[in-house]
Amino acid sequence: MGAHHNHSGPHNHAHGASEKAVLFAAALTGSFMLAEITGGLISGSLALLADAGHMLTDFAALSLAYVGFRLARRPADGKRSYGFDRFSVLVAFVNGIALFAIAGWIVVEAIERITTPVEVLSGTMLIIACLGLVVNIAVFWVLSRGDTQQLNMRAALLHVLGDLLGSVAAIIAALIIMATGWLPIDPILSVLVALIILRSAWYVVHDSANVLLEGTPKGIETEAVRDSIMGLPFVIDVHHVHAWSISEERPMVTLHAQCNEDIAVGDAVRAIKARLSERFHLDHATVEIEYGACADAGSACGEAA
Repeated sequence: MGAHHNHSGPHNHAHGASEKAVLFAAALTGSFMLAEITGGLISGSLALLADAGHMLTDFAALSLAYVGFRLARRPADGKRSYGFDRFSVLVAFVNGIALFAIAGWIVVEAIERITTPVEVLSGTMLIIACLGLVVNIAVFWVLSRGDTQQLNMRAALLHVLGDLLGSVAAIIAALIIMATGWLPIDPILSVLVALIILRSAWYVVHDSANVLLEGTPKGIETEAVRDSIMGLPFVIDVHHVHAWSISEERPMVTLHAQCNEDIAVGDAVRAIKARLSERFHLDHATVEIEYGACADAGSACGEAA
């Protein structure tokens, strides 16, 4: 049996860049969120408050993502043999659930505003929304310079993109109110913001839940892994194939390989791991080499699990 660990190199440099980007983006988002809440309350705009609610979740997500990056520096120990990488995945999952709740609140409030319109200060609303658009563009640019393959970074980018569209919706609502005085446009466009939030939330919850539930990582299928290893000339059978990930950047696999007796265990393990790295970019694999029957008595050997 053998395993290979690789947690250094360019991956850590990318995380360092992501950590700085997230910290700056959190500070910028949090500062403007307070201004947007103030502007929404003064102007009476639900679209602004809806966008501020979205920015609140962004600020919380970015802050926790930063904490996650900091925790990820801590080495593995006896109680946490894989370290703290899962913390950022858990943060992403909780953040996604929170987005569903906020989107629901926006829809309920919008329905009430449509039935009972509230006066909106369109000038104030327009100024705050324009400033929000500038801030969101800046935050999106900062985050896009980090590691966009990391789950929290992808989630943050989706959130900020939603904020961008939310700011555009608030600008459109303000202009329509200024031109026509039609107040229902504000809650109607706030529902659009809520739908954008829900779309972002779905992707965040889906991807993070897949990691937390030990789902097969994207781009890796156990049958494909089995077929690839079976292509090696010394392999007779492959079974007990399990693929999962600690985080999206750390996919792992374990498998049993029944081999010809004329190949040494070490040579077989090295060849199998080289194939996994080449075909699936798997740098952490645990391979059990068997000669003859599977050592797990009573198990369904011969089947990919």
